Amino acid sequence: MRRRKAEKRETMADPKYNSKLLGKFVNMVMTRGKKSTAEQIMYGALAEIAKKMHDKDPLEVVKQAIENVRPLLEIKSRRIGGATYQVPVEVKLERSRFMAMQWIRDYARGQKGKPMSEKLALELISAFNREGAAIKKREETHKMAEANKAFAHYKW
Repeated sequence: MRRRKAEKRETMADPKYNSKLLGKFVNMVMTRGKKSTAEQIMYGALAEIAKKMHDKDPLEVVKQAIENVRPLLEIKSRRIGGATYQVPVEVKLERSRFMAMQWIRDYARGQKGKPMSEKLALELISAFNREGAAIKKREETHKMAEANKAFAHYKW
């Protein structure tokens, strides 16, 4: 059992835009420790966004996309007296941003036939416009929480 809480490490801001959110997203996209490749993918996606959405700042599009996908509630399993209940709980800001980035990344990876930077840009643009797979996942999560709100008193 842990006696003291581990301190959160501060994420480094990305070198090009000096944004901590973008630095965290680069780390999320990274596989097998290849950060330079992840940065190329992210900056390629931002360039693609700038090309497709002329009047918008790409960094603002990414921030708004993450904000649109960010869930407010999630379901946690809670075992009480031999029965398992799906209990809806509020999501903290840090975790909700993490979940949003994870969903965007996973749905971008799931598409086939294009380079990752293009797929990520398309997923971010669709999330910015409040459509696409990541938004659908958020709505699905909220529906599950709403359906199980009768068990909300089992929160811990």
